[in-house]
Amino acid sequence: MRLPVNSRLPLAALFLLAGCGGGAPFQDTSLVGQSPYGPAGDYPVVVGPAYSVGGVTYSPSDMMNYDVVGRAIVGSAGAGVTAAHHTLPLPSYVELTALDTGKTILVRVERRGPMSANNVIELSPGAAAQLGIAGQPRAPVRVRRVNPIEPERAVLRMGEAAPARMDTPKSLLTVLQRKLDSQEGVVRPVVEPAPPPAPTPAATVAPKPKPAQSPAPKPSPKPSPKPAPTPASVAAPKPAPTPAPAIAPRGRYYIQVGAFSNQANAKAAAAKTGGTVVQSGKFWRVRMGPYANDALAKAALAKARAAGYSDARIQSAN
Repeated sequence: MRLPVNSRLPLAALFLLAGCGGGAPFQDTSLVGQSPYGPAGDYPVVVGPAYSVGGVTYSPSDMMNYDVVGRAIVGSAGAGVTAAHHTLPLPSYVELTALDTGKTILVRVERRGPMSANNVIELSPGAAAQLGIAGQPRAPVRVRRVNPIEPERAVLRMGEAAPARMDTPKSLLTVLQRKLDSQEGVVRPVVEPAPPPAPTPAATVAPKPKPAQSPAPKPSPKPSPKPAPTPASVAAPKPAPTPAPAIAPRGRYYIQVGAFSNQANAKAAAAKTGGTVVQSGKFWRVRMGPYANDALAKAALAKARAAGYSDARIQSAN
């Protein structure tokens, strides 16, 4: 019975022999005869043996979190948007960022290189043109391995450029550039911002003297109107002199309201009747009058009795 023969075993042995000899770097030839445009174009992923360039040995590995900064050169080999790298698997995909501008593109790694130990990646002319570094001999870049979606892979497999990524912000570019300077031993001088120029003092223009003017005549004061006389200020007519009351004839009649042993009671009776209090021995007499005639006396008597003093009586003066 005839056993099936794996056609890849001789090719793998050839890879091992090439690695042990320390000759030219490994090139992926396993994709020969297959369509490079479909998903099968990314398989199998080949790592390959270690090799040396310029006295530096590189050991390829399938490192997923690969993220470094370094220098990129532009080679003459490779079509489309492709690159050569020392250690990444073949094929694989990386985001490439130009540290000068922040522009970021997607690149397919298809071959080993560059053939100089102090550069991190070699770009095809198409990749360099898309990144905008075609005229730079060694451009500062960031290389980060990614796993793009299949439509982007397909575009790169067909030799075309995938849509550019979002530009890297300035703050991150500063950090990445410092990292590259540290690797290369570059010390950049700190440039202090120039102070703003002192403002030039404006030339002062002396004011033109004004022509002398004659003083304006002072307005003559207007006579203030006199206030109209108020009724209070008008001289009131003098009242007619009040004739002196005629001296009434001396009365001879009194009203004896009562005699009280208590002075307070006497004063109360006098207040009610309009009389006067006269002390007589131990008593206080209350009298009304005198009255000029008998009629007046009788009227006063009626008033006293109406006030409650029924014992009141008329007395004639001695």
